[in-house]
Amino acid sequence: MTNYKLIIRYDGTRYKGWEHQPGEEMTIQGKMETAVMRMLDPSGDGSVILGSFEGKIPEIISAGRTDGGVHALAMCANMHLETDLSCERIRDDINRNLPDDICVISVEEVPGRFHARYNATGKTYRYTCYAGKLKPVFDRKYCYELGSVPDMDAMKKAAGFIIGEHDFKSFCGNLHMKKSCVRIVDKIDISYDDEYLTFTYHGTGFLQYMVRIMTGTLLEVGLGKRTPESVKEVIESRDRSKAGFTAPARGLALVEVDYE
Repeated sequence: MTNYKLIIRYDGTRYKGWEHQPGEEMTIQGKMETAVMRMLDPSGDGSVILGSFEGKIPEIISAGRTDGGVHALAMCANMHLETDLSCERIRDDINRNLPDDICVISVEEVPGRFHARYNATGKTYRYTCYAGKLKPVFDRKYCYELGSVPDMDAMKKAAGFIIGEHDFKSFCGNLHMKKSCVRIVDKIDISYDDEYLTFTYHGTGFLQYMVRIMTGTLLEVGLGKRTPESVKEVIESRDRSKAGFTAPARGLALVEVDYE
């Protein structure tokens, strides 16, 4: 069996997230695995056309579980297959069986021990807001409309309290999280250009809704609803109710996954 690394781009608007969910057909993982199944068995009758295929859908392991409505520019995943097809042919055949809002950008052979999730060393996420006066007609599915420009200096000051290694339980959407919430966020860039406000986050890993809650909290600072210094108190409280609102999923995109 050969281990293949895939880079996948998708518009998450109409999906319930990456991961399989009971009784839910609209997941990225589900669409990907169905596309691979159709590549291996285009006739749909269980015929063995490539390697040792026995009708079992190959599992596609992603670097992370993006939530419903969240997008990805370069999600990394891996799968094990036995096939003589070239990487380019695998990419093209999978894409042929995918809907228009999901695309495999590249496929390459990697060592058998490579694991898209466990071997990831960092991730970059980008959250986009529109702060103009008019409607972002063509970008409306990919940004959160604010209606005004928040205080950039205040948000940047508040972001300074977030950067570093902390227990981020206050920014975790899973209130029953039993595992450690300690993470490292080593970079937060906040920029404004041509009516679009962009938050870019880099860290070792992120909790459920963490980026969206951090964004909501920083926006509350920028809109004068809380002080920059209050963010330090939010982190120390380890209490989700002390943090800001959860920014809508449509503005969030996974940009890149790091590997050594």
